[in-house]
Amino acid sequence: MNGTRKPVHLAVYDTLADWETGHATAHLARAGYPVRTVGPTTDSVTSIGGLRVQPDLALAGLRPEDSSLLVLPGADLWDAGDDLAPFARTARAFLDAGVPVAAICGATAGLAREGLLDDRAHTSAVSFYLAATGYAGGERYVEADAVTDGGLVTAGPTEPVAFAREVLGLLGAYEGEVLDAWYRLFHDSDPQAYAVLEKAGAE
Repeated sequence: MNGTRKPVHLAVYDTLADWETGHATAHLARAGYPVRTVGPTTDSVTSIGGLRVQPDLALAGLRPEDSSLLVLPGADLWDAGDDLAPFARTARAFLDAGVPVAAICGATAGLAREGLLDDRAHTSAVSFYLAATGYAGGERYVEADAVTDGGLVTAGPTEPVAFAREVLGLLGAYEGEVLDAWYRLFHDSDPQAYAVLEKAGAE
């Protein structure tokens, strides 16, 4: 594996939806990207599923130049106040620096509130969920399982595999036929796709 790749940073916070980012982070790690968790502080957080996570670093110490990607999972807290707004502001800093961001489920609403979806094609759970944020990007909403616009990936809560497909493709972890086969295997349970991945060493 390429040991020179910058880490992928996975945001972790209380009530995070732990099923939404597992495909992406697991296969990025297998492709040689170190995965580091970043929390509001370094205090442990607890996911919706009851998993306790000890962040590797606090958000205040995260710099775009030290990262390959910022991944923002959904969480109840995205819609319960402003506790996670600092993560959306960090996403702005990443995008301004040309470092990609991937947001799924409630994190898309956080980005909408930050104004990051006003001028980018995007998706989420449903259009009216984002419309409730009062954002100005409604015309850029796309009815799709996952959307990539430049350095920003968005997806709804029911599409963790499509979300991972976009992330893996964006970072070049898997490409072309291999990326397509990966998606067909994990999304459609297509047994023929496994042979492609096995040949490529990506299963």
